[in-house]
Amino acid sequence: MLSHPLMALLKAVAEQGSILAAARQMDLSYRHVWGELKRWEEVLGHELIIWEKGQSARLTEFGDKLMWAERLTQARLAPQLAALRADLERTFAVAFDPEAHVLTLYASHDDALPRLREQAASSGLHLDIRFCGSVDAIRALNEGRCTLAGFHTQVQPHQDSHTAQAYRDLLQPGLHKIIGFATRTQGLITASGNPKQLHNLTDVARSRAIFVQRSPGTGTRVLLDDLLAKDQLTNADLNNWPDEEPSHTALAEAIASGRCDVGLGIESTARARGLGFVPLVQEQFHLVCLKSALDTPATQALRDLLQDATWHKALNTLPGYQAQDSGQVQSLRQQLPWWTFKRAKKTS
Repeated sequence: MLSHPLMALLKAVAEQGSILAAARQMDLSYRHVWGELKRWEEVLGHELIIWEKGQSARLTEFGDKLMWAERLTQARLAPQLAALRADLERTFAVAFDPEAHVLTLYASHDDALPRLREQAASSGLHLDIRFCGSVDAIRALNEGRCTLAGFHTQVQPHQDSHTAQAYRDLLQPGLHKIIGFATRTQGLITASGNPKQLHNLTDVARSRAIFVQRSPGTGTRVLLDDLLAKDQLTNADLNNWPDEEPSHTALAEAIASGRCDVGLGIESTARARGLGFVPLVQEQFHLVCLKSALDTPATQALRDLLQDATWHKALNTLPGYQAQDSGQVQSLRQQLPWWTFKRAKKTS
């Protein structure tokens, strides 16, 4: 993760409560830290530290706002930085290890995939993961830009659902193969303690709580449309914040900062940030590849890893996640059953 030296100074002061303790934590001199803080105050034109005799040092309101901006920026940049790291790993794997397997995976934002990448790398399988929306991930697969795509749906989505509308034209039996990955829980992410007592989308609409949306084309946005329809609501019934967030992490940060009250996201992200969480639905996270790639050495290596008990144990430690049919090739018609419905015959 990228880090700015000023943010490191402010973080240390906020945590330690004194400039001297912050300097010790950073293995710097008191004079250096004090001088840097004063230099930055001159550059920025604002005071950064409140330091009164006999009291702990603390950040000014401007300093707190800088720290908030840093956290939000880091959350938004995390997927791009992860992709850059994957690029470097892929380059060195190809250059120095002729036995290494490399798989390019475009996938919806997910907390389990970075863990999978770490575990896979230790066994010589390098996952080049690019995070994007579910719809964009499958499009990338169909355009030949990746070997695997990751997307998520409700269990057994209905033929008339928004899920069916989003994926029906992108996935076809006989062309695509689904590999089981995991189930995970999605729900309402709220401020810590759920102060507005939001238990469902009807509560969110009725209370006019500020709702933060995910970007169009994401699987969570598709899921939201289905959940709204189930509650006989539309997007217009929500008090939407004007900015849309590209990931679960960025959405959680928007809520933690107090800018928004609630959003739809995964349990693991909410728990990691210390936020409130109200489960609404358990969903399946799928991996999909073209049939021609299913039996390649790289894909087979991934399937073997997904079926390993060590991976199941690691996955199940994430809040809301459960290994289910991991690594198993599944029927597209059974998992996404809208193709099984026969069209009514026309009557003469």
